[in-house]
Amino acid sequence: MLMQRKQTPPQMPGVEFLVDGRGRRKSVLIDLETHGELWDDVFDAYLAASRKNEPRESLAAVSSKLTRSSGKRGSRD
Repeated sequence: MLMQRKQTPPQMPGVEFLVDGRGRRKSVLIDLETHGELWDDVFDAYLAASRKNEPRESLAAVSSKLTRSSGKRGSRD
């Protein structure tokens, strides 16, 4: 399948779309020098979505584990 680059409107510098023969957007090219923070947000959203079915722990359970482990860390025999 042949892909072509499609320039975005002037209000989106540093962003280009790869389109198929019918002009449908298939991929996006993001200039990380211009939009590095945007990429961080996209990547974080991807990670969150990929973990949505993982088991969850309550804040109280995590807090309790951290409190117990920090007490162990300070003691030396």
